[in-house]
Amino acid sequence: QVRLVESGGGLVQPGGSLRLSCAASGSIFRLNDMGWYRQAPGKERELVAKITSGLSTNYADSVKGRFTISRDNAKNTVYLQMNSLKPEDSGAYYCNAAVIVAGARSYAMNSWGHGTLVTVSS
Repeated sequence: QVRLVESGGGLVQPGGSLRLSCAASGSIFRLNDMGWYRQAPGKERELVAKITSGLSTNYADSVKGRFTISRDNAKNTVYLQMNSLKPEDSGAYYCNAAVIVAGARSYAMNSWGHGTLVTVSS
């Protein structure tokens, strides 16, 4: 079993910064793509940023130049540095990972965290 735990959310004023972290634990053989998604009230969940195991990244157009995704493979952790935050960045942020689960027969699974809330408001 694999578990993803997000941290770092909170209330911040417009123009401020937050850094989200997501730590993966459990029977992990390998973590492939990892990413951050967000969901605002009444809206669908959307991709914010994604990073491959080879450190290639892609971002939603709305966050390019403001957000930076990174990962520490030794710690099985992915980060999202969010700068110049806007009220429209508010929402629940979810970590996602494509995991190869270790075991006698390894298998692939798509794992989600429970989310961390980001509120950008004055």
